[in-house]
Amino acid sequence: MKDKKTELRIFTIADWEKEERYLQKRHQEGWKFKKLSFPVFYSFEKCAPEDVVYLLDYDEEGQKHKDEYIQKFKDRGWEYLQDFCGYSYFRKPIAQMQRKEDIFWNDKSKLGMMRRVFAGRYIPILIILAILILPNLVDQFQNSDADVPILLVLFLILFVIYVWAVVSFAYRYWKCKKRLK
Repeated sequence: MKDKKTELRIFTIADWEKEERYLQKRHQEGWKFKKLSFPVFYSFEKCAPEDVVYLLDYDEEGQKHKDEYIQKFKDRGWEYLQDFCGYSYFRKPIAQMQRKEDIFWNDKSKLGMMRRVFAGRYIPILIILAILILPNLVDQFQNSDADVPILLVLFLILFVIYVWAVVSFAYRYWKCKKRLK
């Protein structure tokens, strides 16, 4: 029987909750998350099926004081796994969970994390959109070169992807904020 496996999965920056559920489901199936490798390869190790919560945290300030940041989680019973693309990965058996002590269990703290993700990830995306993609897209509409259709399609695709990413994140933020009211 195979003791290790690797799966290819893609989650966007704003899909951390889906990614947490994916890792939890794998653990319930008897596959403990070991590491995430670039670009999107999830490595697992065979284990006894267990109900474990996985937590992804995005905190650039915490990354600056790594030891204290990780200790804050360890003190609450979370096992630190790794950092990947700005997110820190933690896990904890549900049997050890106590709602009052656990980080990011409520919508208010999730909203705070979403603000940090927006500031750290989406503002750069908006800058790239405004400085690189939009001017090139406008230039392609005004250009009459033979390459224009190919470049126009390329920049339109990039524009749609960037707009979709920002709109989907804004929708999730709005839903989370609405739950708080």
